[in-house]
Amino acid sequence: MTAPPARSDALARRLLTSGVLFGIGVAAFVDETVFHQLLHWHHFYDRSTTRVGLVSDGLFHAFGWFTAVAGLFLLADVRRRGGPRLPRWWPAVAIGAGGFQLFDGTINHKLLRVHQLRYEPIPITTPGGGPYEPVDNLVVYDVVWLIVAIALIVVGTWLWRSGSRGRGAARA
Repeated sequence: MTAPPARSDALARRLLTSGVLFGIGVAAFVDETVFHQLLHWHHFYDRSTTRVGLVSDGLFHAFGWFTAVAGLFLLADVRRRGGPRLPRWWPAVAIGAGGFQLFDGTINHKLLRVHQLRYEPIPITTPGGGPYEPVDNLVVYDVVWLIVAIALIVVGTWLWRSGSRGRGAARA
């Protein structure tokens, strides 16, 4: 027996919200881990001292985890109520991750300028030899960042909509 349409639509919207929140949290985690901690390209807030940058990274990391956990709680609630199955959730995760990346690349990087993806070439002559070759054209980083963001949003939206039309939100 399937759920009534109104209940099914509400659960599908809740599943979408869950996936978007989890996608935002995962994208924030990957951004923080890879670009802030491993590559040392920037801090969340780079318009002050390194100490302030590190504190901002910690707050940003906490935001990412809280958002991901909130998404998982919503997913558990949807599943408990008999809502759409897990494969239906993944497109929403892609939409959330792409949305985070698009927001970060346009608002944080360009409009507010709280940080850039990269600032200047990282020379090989750093203490210990340095792992990075100098980079002449930093615009490429921004373009790739935004292309990946838009691709995640487009693919996630297409899969979400095709799942809604295909088997229906309650049974997907």
